[in-house]
Amino acid sequence: QVQLVESGGGLVQAGGSLRLSCAATGNILPLNAMSWYRQVPGNQRELVAKSAPFGALSVADSVKGRFTISRDNGDKTIHLQMNNLRLEDTAVYYCNLRQSGTDFWGRGTQVTVSS
Repeated sequence: QVQLVESGGGLVQAGGSLRLSCAATGNILPLNAMSWYRQVPGNQRELVAKSAPFGALSVADSVKGRFTISRDNGDKTIHLQMNNLRLEDTAVYYCNLRQSGTDFWGRGTQVTVSS
């Protein structure tokens, strides 16, 4: 089993910054992918940023230039640096780890951007 614990969410004014972190523990296999998703009530969960095997990093077009994903701690921790936050970034942010075709999810952390 794999456990994912997110941290770093909170309330911030528009234009501000937050840094999310996700630590993975348990039976973690090589060549996994770790990602950040977000979800607003009533909407589907959407991919925000991804750290694929062999170091490939990517972010969604909607956050490009504002959000940065990074990975460290022997590839068991990912971070999401979120700058210039907008009202529409308000959501619950979930950490995801995919390995051997199986998805694992964290419980999520709330990010609220106020005007």
